[in-house]
Amino acid sequence: MTALDHTHDAGARSWLASAQAAGTDFPLQNLPFAVLRPQGSGQAFRGGVAIGDQVLDLAALAAAGVLDGPARQALGAAAQPALNDFLALGPQAWRGLRHALFALLHADAPAAQADAARACLLPLADVEYALPARIGDFTDFYTSLDHALNCMRIMYPEADVLPNFRWLPQAYHGRVSSIGVSGQRFHRPMGQYLPQGAATPVFQPCARMDYELELGFWIGPGNAQGRPIALERAEAHVFGVSLLNDWSARDIQVWEMAPLGPFHAKNFATTVSPWIVTLDALAPFRTAWTRPSGDPQPLPYLESPGNRATGALDIQLEVWLHSEQARAQGRGPARLSGTSFRHQYWSMAQMVAHHTAGGCNLQPGDLIGSGTISGPGPGEAGAMIELARGAQSPVDIGGGEQRGFLHDGDTVVLRGWCEKPGAARIGFGECRGTVLAVDVPALPAATGGTGAAKCRADKMPFG
Repeated sequence: MTALDHTHDAGARSWLASAQAAGTDFPLQNLPFAVLRPQGSGQAFRGGVAIGDQVLDLAALAAAGVLDGPARQALGAAAQPALNDFLALGPQAWRGLRHALFALLHADAPAAQADAARACLLPLADVEYALPARIGDFTDFYTSLDHALNCMRIMYPEADVLPNFRWLPQAYHGRVSSIGVSGQRFHRPMGQYLPQGAATPVFQPCARMDYELELGFWIGPGNAQGRPIALERAEAHVFGVSLLNDWSARDIQVWEMAPLGPFHAKNFATTVSPWIVTLDALAPFRTAWTRPSGDPQPLPYLESPGNRATGALDIQLEVWLHSEQARAQGRGPARLSGTSFRHQYWSMAQMVAHHTAGGCNLQPGDLIGSGTISGPGPGEAGAMIELARGAQSPVDIGGGEQRGFLHDGDTVVLRGWCEKPGAARIGFGECRGTVLAVDVPALPAATGGTGAAKCRADKMPFG
């Protein structure tokens, strides 16, 4: 677990005034990483670090020769068109570069070094992003007990999760080719599902499009095949955290998940935020990971004193929806829900340890999704299926509009930040994606009935 150091000093100031602006996501204490370039320039993508309303162009900084020693080597890796080489270097290199950039951007930096860094700044408003790394594999977990129970109890109020949920972090293997960075626009998928009361399935556009509020964990150094990562070392293999939206076609999901995992329901799009917030930046927001005393306690390979003491992260999360009608009328987005990652039933470290427990080898740039994040209180649901109870209780989004599931033209925005007294606010930026109308050639008329299948929430998980 990351220890606190001088980079977490809430009183530290940058020579860049916007780094001290109220409510900024990117103060001096954050310094998250992304891959970007000037918008519309056609230039090569390169690594960048956010500070206030600017981004430090790491390729330009490397060319300026400001840093030396190990930090210079780490900077060269982080300046590439993908962060994989930097992720592979591990925590010592990550921390060394973080400390060097902190000193360079600090108000007390020598004038010559500050001037050199200032010449490498780009306005955040004028850049475009690529995925932060070449993603080799994507695994999405299902680890929120509140989300699981909310979905199960849409139809049966006394339903419970399957017994294995409380014993292991469940997951499925996702699709890398359709992962996009914030701003992703994707077409509503076609798929096969069984309409309510029908005996024969149909092949039609998804009628129950949903979002899922998640976090993404970016893997640094991997492990050899057959050599599991121990729980107490798991976080040394995680570079940082971003926002993630695991878009889900609920009607397709219910039909195809008997008996295997999701396929067409999930493989059409996944959206991540461009900024990776390092675990070092999140150190002040550690909290105890707990398990109700009446629940099964983890098996030994998922148990450690360190995970109990500081394995949870208090990351505040929100979901907003901006409809096409609202945009046309000049109305802002509607806030749907808010919660914290601290409520998750399984911790980030437990997910990594379990992922490798059978011998699976992770690699630098692999992406792990947390699964939908929902909290225990009203308004803390991380998916529309929970908020609207399977479309039985549509959600008011203003302007006379309601939603049971997402409409074409809807933009979903995820936001995240950490905040507490005595610590600088650490933000994640935003993760934005838009659902477009289905775009396929004309198909034969569907058979077997019309309309959306009613989600059998007592039978299928919705992670």
